[in-house]
Amino acid sequence: MRKEYRSLRRKPFLTPVWIFAWVGLAALVAAGWAVLAASTTIVVVTRHAEKAPDPGDDPPLAPLGEARAQRLAEIFGSRGREHAVDAVYVTQWSRTAQTARPLATRLSIPVTPVPADDLAGLERRLLAEHRGGRVLVVAHSNTVPQLVERLADGGEFPPIADDEYGTAYVVAIPRWSRPVALRIQLP
Repeated sequence: MRKEYRSLRRKPFLTPVWIFAWVGLAALVAAGWAVLAASTTIVVVTRHAEKAPDPGDDPPLAPLGEARAQRLAEIFGSRGREHAVDAVYVTQWSRTAQTARPLATRLSIPVTPVPADDLAGLERRLLAEHRGGRVLVVAHSNTVPQLVERLADGGEFPPIADDEYGTAYVVAIPRWSRPVALRIQLP
């Protein structure tokens, strides 16, 4: 009888310890989820490279533009797969695909075409499919500032001149904070 009495006295003492252990484990799981969910999406938005002086609606890249596309591939694809972009989006025009193709080939990732006039759809897709990833978007002088304004959640970004081809924006979109944009000049 004494033995039973001793075990009954220990159980109430150990119950708070077990409750504390379960609460601690739940807190660790929640903290791990918060760290994983707090990822930042990086979107690089740039204009296509120099186009040929072709009078048509969809001119190809000029030789200078092809050289710029190669430099873009060297910049964003030279550090290995773990530091490279995860996805490449271009508009339906051939000059954007030609600008992105050397990088996509180097990284063995597909080039995804999207309509140039559906910036809202592109924004939704980037944030839904590539949360926490790194994405390159190649667009046009009139759509780059508009897309950056959407991704950066406001702000005004100056238009890109017709002869300006090296301007790019790096937009960091954290999960629980305000997005920021950085304007850079690519060589």
